Amino acid sequence: MVPVANVDMICAIAIYPVDVAMKYVVVSGGVLSGLGKGVTASSIGVLLKSAGLRVTSIKIDPYLNSDAGTMSPFEHGEVFVLDDGGEVDLDLGNYERFLDINLSKDNNLTTGKIYAKVIEAERRGDYLGKTVQVIPHITDAVQDWIEDVAARPADGSGETPDACIIELGGTVGDIESSPYVEALRQFQFRVGRENVTFVHVSLVPVLGPVGEQKTKPTQHTVKELRGLGISPDILVCRSSSPLNDETRNKLAAFCHVKPEAVMSTHDVPNIYHVPLMLHEQGLCDILDVDCTATSILEEWTAMAHHLDTLTEEVHIAMVGKYTDLSDAYLSVIKSLQHAAMAVDRKLVIDWIEASHLEKSWDATEHASAWKLLRNADGVLVPGGFGDRGIEGKILAAHHARTENVPYLGICLGLQIATIEFCRNVLGMTGANSTEFEDNPEHAAVVFMPEISKTHLGGTMRLGSRPTLWQHEGSIIRTLYGPGEAVDERHRHRYEVNPDLIERIEEAGLIFVGKDDSGQRCEIFELNGHPYYVGVQFHPEFKSRPGKPSPPFLGLLKAATGQLDG
Repeated sequence: MVPVANVDMICAIAIYPVDVAMKYVVVSGGVLSGLGKGVTASSIGVLLKSAGLRVTSIKIDPYLNSDAGTMSPFEHGEVFVLDDGGEVDLDLGNYERFLDINLSKDNNLTTGKIYAKVIEAERRGDYLGKTVQVIPHITDAVQDWIEDVAARPADGSGETPDACIIELGGTVGDIESSPYVEALRQFQFRVGRENVTFVHVSLVPVLGPVGEQKTKPTQHTVKELRGLGISPDILVCRSSSPLNDETRNKLAAFCHVKPEAVMSTHDVPNIYHVPLMLHEQGLCDILDVDCTATSILEEWTAMAHHLDTLTEEVHIAMVGKYTDLSDAYLSVIKSLQHAAMAVDRKLVIDWIEASHLEKSWDATEHASAWKLLRNADGVLVPGGFGDRGIEGKILAAHHARTENVPYLGICLGLQIATIEFCRNVLGMTGANSTEFEDNPEHAAVVFMPEISKTHLGGTMRLGSRPTLWQHEGSIIRTLYGPGEAVDERHRHRYEVNPDLIERIEEAGLIFVGKDDSGQRCEIFELNGHPYYVGVQFHPEFKSRPGKPSPPFLGLLKAATGQLDG
């Protein structure tokens, strides 16, 4: 029985629930970079989302660049583009794919952005004559940024998120990341220590003929992190094999965490197993959430195991210029994988360096590249910049067009296919892009007039923009489904010459999608070909597991003989 005196209070609590504080999970890394902090952060997000929480993410990059837009793919992997035109770190692509959310450019915090914000405030006189310093001005600005962005809806519901995953780029001990470590140390007291969980990702190498797991690197990085004022609550240890009990207990003893808070993220067949692995080891219990509250984890389990069971192969020739670094095409690879799962095939990407297809290249490598191209079930030419390998890409497009091989050209892939068509179908022998030749005989691709020629960063045609359908009954329109338009993300400075569109269409290359002005080519499709599609936008940025991007799905369906009608 409840005493009468407490009835009103109980009713008030039922009617006016107390706001639940935002929960933060901070993921840092040690020993070396490239251990998978992004996948770890994304996987933790999946577990929180499976518990029914609304989740968002922030990536902190300590470099001085304002954004990733001007970075070479060889230096930093792909540049991921968001709906608002933000050019950001590829880890935000992991967050969007794993969590099925749409982030903004402010979800990627860089030193360039934070210093620009503080200097702008100083110029306005906001600091009232104070000497502007890293502490407290930079660290306060970082904390303000995190609190502001963490509260922004990201899942389309319009609701404030319940939890925010914060990934600190680089490794603990880097001089560039020191202000952020200090800001996060202070942040735990600003929002309440009980509302922050620190996760540290480290390496446990396996050495010697007996495969001994070495704990010393992790001990050192945790010691350094604790010396900076942050004591990790959870250790996520990357290793080639599962951690044994001896290793787990040793790490717990020397790193001041409970043995059950030492997680093993050993090598698995595919990355979709990582959330499942963390769940099996009790991470949800440590985070105090019920990860079985929704069906998300069941769906994730089915997807991970489905990918493991695929045996029948489909070969896609990827013709590009950054083929030595797969991260340069990370979203394209993931999009191909999403589509391959949808058609029940094991994806095999045959990497072809575009310049190897050119006659002037080494004979052995030239022959090998052409063998891969001729044996492929489909051909994909992704986006890129610069003239290296352009003639090789044009040859790949010609092969796909004339041999009825399914083809998908993305951004530059659309442009080079247009150049090839102008040269070999319309007889414009000197057709080229003004990106590669100042005054070509026939300018098939031209610089967009509104784009700056003096500044590179953030000056392209960027972000989500509508493409309006121009024709009924095209393959690609059928793949997209009902609707008069589609929204996809762009990143380009050049476009198909609008003056040539009518002549190109008369010859059979139909521009089935244009921008809202009706002048710019967005999607083409070749009449009478099994699947020859080019898109000016980057559909890979909106592909999700279980929701493959239509242009990629069409390529895989055509490559496996499943594209009916």
